[in-house]
Amino acid sequence: GKTTLINLLLRFYDVQQGAIRVDGVDIRATTRQALRRHVGAVAQEPFMFSASVADNIGLLDPAISREAIETAARHVNADRFIRRLPNGYDTVLNERGGGLSAGQKQLLALARVLAQARDAVLILDEATANVDSETEALIQDALARVMKSRTGIIIAHRLSTIRHADRILVLYQGQLVAQGTHEELLRQDGYYRRLYMYLALSDANKSAPG
Repeated sequence: GKTTLINLLLRFYDVQQGAIRVDGVDIRATTRQALRRHVGAVAQEPFMFSASVADNIGLLDPAISREAIETAARHVNADRFIRRLPNGYDTVLNERGGGLSAGQKQLLALARVLAQARDAVLILDEATANVDSETEALIQDALARVMKSRTGIIIAHRLSTIRHADRILVLYQGQLVAQGTHEELLRQDGYYRRLYMYLALSDANKSAPG
């Protein structure tokens, strides 16, 4: 259900009943190109092409200056690891970003979105699924900065990724079963609370001395 909702929002196919509205405007009232120009997406496995780090962030757009690229990278906590690469921002990446960790690719993808469209709706699809806790903290900090001036739609199984969201939509077997803030959902004896308690117990068992 989660991926379907995103595909509908981006108009990879259109709804058959009802409507999806952004700021009260039916998304079918605009072109797909115009719609997607205002939506930035970060997938679980962001695509990196064989070019420099700077070009991967700026997507070879001549309108995006080197300064804007580096500013975006600093804003999302990517600048530090980029400068440790052999040639910094001029380091040429292998296709699919070979040699970079999953978290580093996520940070580059966030910088790409920020450099491309500052007013875009930001979609993150399981962006912290394959990263370690230290990198997740960097991504969380980056998200807190990026989300200050835009709407974000975050798809995640890690509850730590979404607990500070203004509204959490809980999907179960393709159905919307609950919605609210993290605190409101914990007060309900529903699927979200049971999942939260299960994950908390699982984390406690992992950290317990052997």
